[in-house]
Amino acid sequence: MPDEHSQSDLFGFSDPGRSSAKSNRFQPLAERVRPRSIDELFGQEHLVGPGGPVRSYLEQGRIPSMIFWGPPGSGKTTLAEICARSLNYRFEQLSATDAGVKDVRRVLELAQKSRSIDGRQMLLFIDEIHRFNKAQQDTLLHAIEQGLIVLIGATTENPSFEVNRALLSRMQVYILNPLSEAEVRRVVERAIESDPQLAAAGVEMRDMEFLLAYAAGDARKALNALEAALSLAPRGTAPVVIDRTRLEQALQHRAPTYDKGGEAHYDTVSAFIKSMRGSDPDAALFWMAKMIDGGEDPKFIARRMVIFASEDIGNADPYALTLAVSVFHAVELIGLPEARINLAQGATYLASCPKSNASYEGINEALSDVKKGAANAVPPLYLRNAPTDLMKEIGYGKGYRYPHSYPGHFVEEHYFPEQMEPKAYYRPTGEGREKFIRERLEGLWKDRYGD
Repeated sequence: MPDEHSQSDLFGFSDPGRSSAKSNRFQPLAERVRPRSIDELFGQEHLVGPGGPVRSYLEQGRIPSMIFWGPPGSGKTTLAEICARSLNYRFEQLSATDAGVKDVRRVLELAQKSRSIDGRQMLLFIDEIHRFNKAQQDTLLHAIEQGLIVLIGATTENPSFEVNRALLSRMQVYILNPLSEAEVRRVVERAIESDPQLAAAGVEMRDMEFLLAYAAGDARKALNALEAALSLAPRGTAPVVIDRTRLEQALQHRAPTYDKGGEAHYDTVSAFIKSMRGSDPDAALFWMAKMIDGGEDPKFIARRMVIFASEDIGNADPYALTLAVSVFHAVELIGLPEARINLAQGATYLASCPKSNASYEGINEALSDVKKGAANAVPPLYLRNAPTDLMKEIGYGKGYRYPHSYPGHFVEEHYFPEQMEPKAYYRPTGEGREKFIRERLEGLWKDRYGD
């Protein structure tokens, strides 16, 4: 019975390089210049560089089933194709957005035919594997266990949450990072140099920085933008200049007045922090929006909020730090664009909180004293630990009064070095929770906190 796949497709690799020149010109630029070997791949040095696991697998001539977890445009599909081509595996691809159990079973039947007729292993690549339901994922288990296929799944979501445990235990998980600006630049430059259509047009890139900012580490996004700008150029003109005006026209995306490495970066971050410190959530959202639109790393914004929660809020609202850390983890897990919602929740809460920098000033003052000489101070014997009999005989820990054995779980004690007069480093404000902390400390340490 004839199969829906031709003989050449059954035994061959779906290789864009084998397409005719006529059909090839209708392919998107990103497909035309897709790397064909591991040495042509830019980025992911931790996986494909010397000693990297994927390179090592290919050098050994065999790869395990793997999950590539990374953002769009980081090279997940490309790396899967390179693995298949390098090992002469039959390559089949499914998208979890539109494939069902029947599609998986059909591909597994093809894998069996390929093995029995031609003796070739199949590499099955499933894009967005996190969208497969449990039944679809379970269909793959037996095929992996029997070695019928090598499975490579691509996902933008944390596979620990989205891929069932049984399947995950049979696969290696590798994280692909967003490409750096330098790596995206190299991708674009290589496309301009090597693609026949771009070469024929004589493309001259005049504003690479805007293109890189727009792409934000996504190589495919950069190539699509370049192709869109090229399509607006008048026919028959050479060279074709791709400048900011043409890019903005093609993308309907204006260049932000924000330079991640320049003065505007620091000015905007400063305005964001000071808006939160000034308890203005609306201004904080505006400056955050400018950073996001300018391509700022969302984890940088989240880190600044974690610092802010302790530096500018502290114990006026102890929950602020918990929320800020949760926002940071959410940003790591979700990524943009959705992570903007997590960032917005964090910024508006922190901006709206009561403020105190008492903890921040306290540690700075204590460090100052330590640097002035108090670093040589040692704890009194009764505050030292006595883990051995000898230390106990010397007097370590002797005379220590356990606060929980006293009324109110408190005993007035000298906890500073013997030669140092106690002083108040931490001076709680009257804001938020610190009002109650201040009242308690004033009651416990009257000499230190008294007027």
